Amino acid sequence: MKRKFTWNSRVTVGMIIGIISPFLFVPLIVGLIAWSQNYPYSVLWNNFTGSIVAQSKFISLSIIPNLIWFYLFLNKERYDLARGVIVGSALFLPFILYVNLIR
Repeated sequence: MKRKFTWNSRVTVGMIIGIISPFLFVPLIVGLIAWSQNYPYSVLWNNFTGSIVAQSKFISLSIIPNLIWFYLFLNKERYDLARGVIVGSALFLPFILYVNLIR
């Protein structure tokens, strides 16, 4: 049975979760990298805020925790929310591709 995709409020909520979550995890990712490399947090954070290439790399890493949301929503059979998380994650793709490939 093929299920037709319809946009509804749950997909929108999942998309918002997928967009906001990476921004909340960026400081944690910067902190983990600073800790693992014995590097000062403030230097890495200044690198993140000052370099568009560094922003692209850190945002790419911070999208990985969206898998937690995706897995959680799939297990609870909230497929619309899971689709929204995927859409929200995919919205970062043009920025990442532009910085890493075109620029």
